[in-house]
Amino acid sequence: MKLVSYSLNGRNAWGAVVDDGIVDGSSATGAVTLLDHLRAGGGPVSGEKDVALSDVQLLPPIVQPEKIICIGVNYANRSQEYEDATEASYPSVFMRTADSLVGHDAPLLRPPESVQLDYEGEIVIVVGEGGRRIPAASAEAHIAGLTIMNEGTIRDWVRHAKFNVTQGKNFGSSGAIGPWIVTADEFDRYDDFTLTTRVNGEVRQHDTTANLTFSFARLISYLSTFFTLRPGDVIATGTPLGAGARHDPPRWLVPGDVVEVEVPGIGTLRNPVEDEAA
Repeated sequence: MKLVSYSLNGRNAWGAVVDDGIVDGSSATGAVTLLDHLRAGGGPVSGEKDVALSDVQLLPPIVQPEKIICIGVNYANRSQEYEDATEASYPSVFMRTADSLVGHDAPLLRPPESVQLDYEGEIVIVVGEGGRRIPAASAEAHIAGLTIMNEGTIRDWVRHAKFNVTQGKNFGSSGAIGPWIVTADEFDRYDDFTLTTRVNGEVRQHDTTANLTFSFARLISYLSTFFTLRPGDVIATGTPLGAGARHDPPRWLVPGDVVEVEVPGIGTLRNPVEDEAA
């Protein structure tokens, strides 16, 4: 099942994608938002489609998650970009704010403070059942579903402080998430997803979750040691080799570019690039 949040005629809503339409989730379940639905335990959303998918503007699937947790340098071969072959003992963790992310087909905004807008394609876990100190052996049962993120980064701003990337990861509308959540019942396993990032049709990133240093289960277990994970929390699981910063010379995103992040079995997140209005 694909679950979406969307805007239509100035009203925000959510629902389940059926063929080329959307079943209104509020009417089907009584939950006002998709986050409310997950907090109530999730479950199937059925009925006749109420609106055409082509008529709506897709929003980030969870519009206001409590936590957006991001994992850095989690694909094994990405350590090559940092000239570091050391195997990490623990994941690198940082946070994003909700307003730093837009939905599918909405523009990524290059801010006036920097031309170094970069792309990072990622697979994203959406938490279903929450908890603390979740054992890795049972952690996958806490996944409500998966979505996709372009974890857009302002590269020079992640270097403003010695141990802090927060600034460069949180410019408004610099990244994207979506187009929907594919529910966990659609997946048999999580170690065989292929992720491809394209800029204007050119492949820039291509890798598989078989190469993750920290699996989805290990991430959930580790993060729940210090966080209380809650339904609707978002965990971006890391990006593969090939971000624009690592080309020589660097290949920054510019207005007019179109970035696509594709994961078979989940979908394709597509966003054009524009300059932020001064």
